Amino acid sequence: MPITELKRSFLRRLRSVFRPLELNSERQLILQCLVAAKMNRSSSRFRVLADAEFCGFSQWGEDGIIDWLVERLPAIPRTFVEFGVANYHESNTRLLLFLRNWRGLVMDGSTEHISDIQKQDIYWRYDLTAKCVFIDRDNINELICAAGFKGDIGLLSVDMDGNDYWVWQAIDVVSPAIVICEYNAVFGDRFQLSVPYQADFQRTRAHHSNLYFGASLPAFVKLGEEKRYTFVGTTSTGCNAFFVRDDFAPLIVATLDSISAFPSSLRESRDSQGVLTFAKGMERGKMIQNLPLVDLARNQTTTLAECGGIYSPEWVKGLPLSRQKNPRSPIQKNGGRKIQSDLS
Repeated sequence: MPITELKRSFLRRLRSVFRPLELNSERQLILQCLVAAKMNRSSSRFRVLADAEFCGFSQWGEDGIIDWLVERLPAIPRTFVEFGVANYHESNTRLLLFLRNWRGLVMDGSTEHISDIQKQDIYWRYDLTAKCVFIDRDNINELICAAGFKGDIGLLSVDMDGNDYWVWQAIDVVSPAIVICEYNAVFGDRFQLSVPYQADFQRTRAHHSNLYFGASLPAFVKLGEEKRYTFVGTTSTGCNAFFVRDDFAPLIVATLDSISAFPSSLRESRDSQGVLTFAKGMERGKMIQNLPLVDLARNQTTTLAECGGIYSPEWVKGLPLSRQKNPRSPIQKNGGRKIQSDLS
């Protein structure tokens, strides 16, 4: 038997040995998520949205937040669209399949990742569609519609590490009850900023630091308002922002003491050789301070350096900004003092 065939045979046998262990591990994780979810569901209200966090398959605490939001919105469709999922082992919607048997569409630009998803048990156990596509603002509606999704859906999760703002702005073929967008906290919390639209934008190619991507939280909050969505909070890690369509938003806002926006303390910066440099705080912004950005409020090109003070005093200290009960009111410090911020 040729060596290559021997290797393949060995790998198949190895996979057959470890497969039961993988399944058992996943089932235990699902059970732990179910326990955490039931604890959350028993809570009638939270101080801030991030208090609902737990992490099973999501990168941070999104699993807990999503389950809690869905529990409070029982009338929404049991469907989702998520893109930028890699091999889907880590994602925002995987737990929706396991715990709630939703129907979904996931998209990624890697053939290898999509092939991996289609070989997973989850692909035949649930009504999941996986497509290998490179998404831009001109094709996103066609891609979603062609997969059989249109009109009202339960949830949309946007994580492109690039054109996130421009793609969400373009989506009109579906009307999600809940929207999740990854924001770039390095761009600060005082200006509506986004990287300029470039159809083939790739984060690492755009700048070696991996810090130049996406849009600021104020940019997404303003876009959400234009699309009739209410900002209800972020993850405590300062990565993902959550929006609820205005017709459902009162059901969520009424159960939160305040609406909080968290800064990020991630240290994911890299040098030109791709080696982690662990830059933190305002050091991160300085690495990309002269790269072009779009000031969406003024519709003009700018840079972080030209903007000046892009962080509120609270974000400089690593503290969240909190709104009072009215989701359209100015962002306030935990003590109640109003500060200047374009998040409102």
